[in-house]
Amino acid sequence: MTSAFPGGTSVTHLDVYTSACPDGLAGGTPHLHTASTEAYVVIDGRGALHTLDLTGPRETPLEAGSTVWFTPGTIHRAVNGGGLRVVVVMSNAGLPEAGDAVMTFPTEIVADPDRYQEHATLPEGATEAELDAAARRRRDLAVEGFHKLAGSVRAGDPKPLERFYEAAAALVRPRVAGWRQTWERTVARETGHTAAVLDALERGDASHLRDAALRQAPASPTRRFGMCGRLRTYDVARATDKP
Repeated sequence: MTSAFPGGTSVTHLDVYTSACPDGLAGGTPHLHTASTEAYVVIDGRGALHTLDLTGPRETPLEAGSTVWFTPGTIHRAVNGGGLRVVVVMSNAGLPEAGDAVMTFPTEIVADPDRYQEHATLPEGATEAELDAAARRRRDLAVEGFHKLAGSVRAGDPKPLERFYEAAAALVRPRVAGWRQTWERTVARETGHTAAVLDALERGDASHLRDAALRQAPASPTRRFGMCGRLRTYDVARATDKP
């Protein structure tokens, strides 16, 4: 019997940053995902989702009840217009927390794994204030890169964004073998389980219904500094049966 979150997805609670970036907008760090689709279900507040792909930049308003999602390669930036809180649902459970996200630092940094790691990693053992300052620094660097990429695409030159895509793919390539194992344990397993259930129902076999259970995933005890805001994650890999 499977125990993964439905569909092999992951879920996170996000309070979008309220501090201002150099361009005057409050919010998160522009980044893309190389393998995973991400969805925002807005539960409170208002703001906007700024995105960029080869068709150009776009701004999508967000308010309580908004549901939007974006596929791999879509650079996205959550902008907080006041009290923006989101439930984030992501495909490929585990991959977003295993390096699937690449921030829009200047391409020469993304093309150098050591430099990227230096700018992307928050310091261990740091105070809350130190972590906040470090999260702002990496966000502001990514905002700088985001504006350069958006300006180039807007001007009709997609080459800088295409080079960024290539650098991002090269950066994550060493992780792909591990990601495949995560995918097999979650998405592929859930898909296989559903296929088996459909086969059973087609035969008139209801035996799988006897395994019915309620499960609950433990929440992280603290909110960590993420790219778009403060995160409370849920360990869907360690879901427990409820009596």
